[in-house]
Amino acid sequence: MSRSHCRKEKTPVPRRTVLRAIGAGAAWACLSKAGWTEPTKDAGLSVGEGVADITPPEGVELAGFHCPPGQERRSKGVREPSSVRALVFDLGGVRAAVDSLELLAVGQQASERIRRKIAEETRIAPGNVKLCATHTHSMPSLQPFRQWGSVSPEYLSLVEERTITAVVGAVGDLAPAQLKLGRSTVKGGNFNRTTSSWKTEDAFDEQASDQDRWLDRDLHALLIEREGRKNLLWYHFSAHPVCFADEWTGPDWPALVAHQAEARWGIAPGYLQGHIGDVNPGDGNPWRGNADKTANAVWAGLEAAVNSAQPLAVDRLEIVRGMCALPLNVERWFGWKEEYRRDPEACKSGVWVDAPFATEWFEANKGRDPQSMPHQLPTELACWRLGPLYLMFHGGELYSYYGLWMRRHSPSPHTLVVGYADDFVGYLTDPRAHASAEYAAVVVPKILDLPPFQPNAAEVLAQGLVDLARETAVAPATEG
Repeated sequence: MSRSHCRKEKTPVPRRTVLRAIGAGAAWACLSKAGWTEPTKDAGLSVGEGVADITPPEGVELAGFHCPPGQERRSKGVREPSSVRALVFDLGGVRAAVDSLELLAVGQQASERIRRKIAEETRIAPGNVKLCATHTHSMPSLQPFRQWGSVSPEYLSLVEERTITAVVGAVGDLAPAQLKLGRSTVKGGNFNRTTSSWKTEDAFDEQASDQDRWLDRDLHALLIEREGRKNLLWYHFSAHPVCFADEWTGPDWPALVAHQAEARWGIAPGYLQGHIGDVNPGDGNPWRGNADKTANAVWAGLEAAVNSAQPLAVDRLEIVRGMCALPLNVERWFGWKEEYRRDPEACKSGVWVDAPFATEWFEANKGRDPQSMPHQLPTELACWRLGPLYLMFHGGELYSYYGLWMRRHSPSPHTLVVGYADDFVGYLTDPRAHASAEYAAVVVPKILDLPPFQPNAAEVLAQGLVDLARETAVAPATEG
């Protein structure tokens, strides 16, 4: 995906708000793209962590697999406890929080509600809070999916309460900190599930193209060493937590990685999900992934990344946010309606899932007028800069190529692309998936009750995030 191609295909986006937090005593303000304030040199970074249990009670519907009405997957017990883990950064009195929730998805409405309540309790601005689902398929979702998982209002309230508890706990746990970042290549921890032939991150260069399928095997570990407090550990890796499909709840393979980290270091790590729209866990045998094999491979990578971690000089905290308008293919959506209207009996499988699903989708959409349908889907993007470390947040299930493209075109080599953040817009695929009517491109929009995306939607999001990252590149990033 060349930069010029992205410019050409890019859909105009709504006005962007740029928020910067730099140095001691700085206030949040709206600044122009060229605005810059020199950081205060004596500003010190503090970091705190809070954890709260979000294990669902029995009977709550789980999400992530097709279950027709009357056959819903409902929790029968607990394989592993599930949690929300909050990490709060404070630089010169400016605060931001990232939360890892062991859920399938958060969703825009739930995110707005929870972030607003967090702001009321902690005075951390809602835009400075990121709610990131790990996308485990052994837990509920806070966004509804047609026949793939409903939302329990009672469970939503529980997650809201516990997430606030975790953030409040993280604020109370703040202590002076030094960040260290390590990287390793994980072998046998993930594979591209859409093809038998793919390329890996080490081959990604300026000639890389979305005509190929890709896999990002890199694991990044963020080690936080603190004065007088317990050290903290978070990591970022790309692999679907989809090993289990029964009615027992839990984080899936990340729980097994956490057990090994606790046994080795006495630290339970936080987990941030990467670009997994075309990626499953494990080595491909079995196809859905074996939790033990996956966890052993990821643990080896995490240990190597921690052992290689180097200090980062965090002299600034910047947050740039914006709304990205993802282009929708209303014409294709209308074509689906007409296809079903003409011959419902032909809509029983494949891109229609099955006859009851097709009927439910059509009944929900038959009264919608294509002339009044929006042609764009707004979704929030954000880029955080912690010195030389860039965190790019989006609410999609991204194909690997685009995550690798963003990492390569980021202003810093220390870049983590975090999905499932504050929204769930579905899969953002390459054009090939649209042309061949892959599940990710044409079934998931029906599950979410959205028109399908245009083939360039992933490009729009990727370019938007890189543009936000470049907003923060006014001053050079430094390493410690």
